[in-house]
Amino acid sequence: MKVLITGGAGFIGSHVADAHVAAGDEVVIVDNLSTGRRASVPERARFYELDIRSDAVREVFARERPDLVNHHAAQASVSFSVRHPQRDAEVNILGTLNVLAHCAEFGVRRVVMASTGGAIYGEPQRPLPVDETHPIEPLSPYGLSKYVGELYLRYLTAGAEAIPHRGRVSAAVLRYANVYGPRQDPHGEAGVVAIFAQAMLDRRAPTIFGDGTQTRDFVYVGDVARANVLAAAAGGSETVHIATGVETSVIDVYAALARFTAFAAPPAHGPARAGDVYRIALDAARARAWLGWVPQVTLEEGLRRTVDWFARRAPTNSPVES
Repeated sequence: MKVLITGGAGFIGSHVADAHVAAGDEVVIVDNLSTGRRASVPERARFYELDIRSDAVREVFARERPDLVNHHAAQASVSFSVRHPQRDAEVNILGTLNVLAHCAEFGVRRVVMASTGGAIYGEPQRPLPVDETHPIEPLSPYGLSKYVGELYLRYLTAGAEAIPHRGRVSAAVLRYANVYGPRQDPHGEAGVVAIFAQAMLDRRAPTIFGDGTQTRDFVYVGDVARANVLAAAAGGSETVHIATGVETSVIDVYAALARFTAFAAPPAHGPARAGDVYRIALDAARARAWLGWVPQVTLEEGLRRTVDWFARRAPTNSPVES
């Protein structure tokens, strides 16, 4: 199977690319390297340095004729989306629509789309962990733009009259919890585990926004990559959570990383950030039933692997806020 992965040089996308290469698939990657790294692209993958909003993406589809498109390219920062909602929409809505239009034009049979479970629901209105039927009430432009991308994909798979090859595309939407692990960018605004781990290894105290009691559902990137390969092979169209169903507070993550890095200083604290939910955890029962997927890496083990990976990198002078 030929798989085209948008964002395949990025944190999650590169792990997905590795998993497809390991499964014996032919892998093609489109990435503008705005946050991804050329070094993360598997040697056996063909790479095109392009923005998903570019007209040149059509040329890649015409040349490669993929069987499956895995769409991971995105603007992924909640706080950036609050400050720059138009730029967030340009990537996550218009960029996604550009990719999906080419999927329809060139007869792609299946699409796997990365979405968000951590930002799409807003503050939960039901007991945690919430399932996929929870009302969509995003608190940030990021959560909103990712949901709009889902709706465009639904429009494509439903056989809308305006789209060629209507009704031929099946799709899997994977709503991720908070993904962490090796290759995550410690310099950006997303990725509390990466930012904390790198800062502690550099012997600098990270900043926790809020009091640290806010919770997230942390899922290891290797488990996420495995879910993508399973979703590629699954039949039919479905939307599922890729998550552990377990709440973990930011302060508890801080404590675990401090233990792994032998870091003794307390965190600094800043004000809570606009657009962030306070508590979230996601029920992954539907992914278990449809894909046979369950998370295999515990948070303790995943944090240890992540610290080990960052420890092999040179010290940085990266920002330490999260």
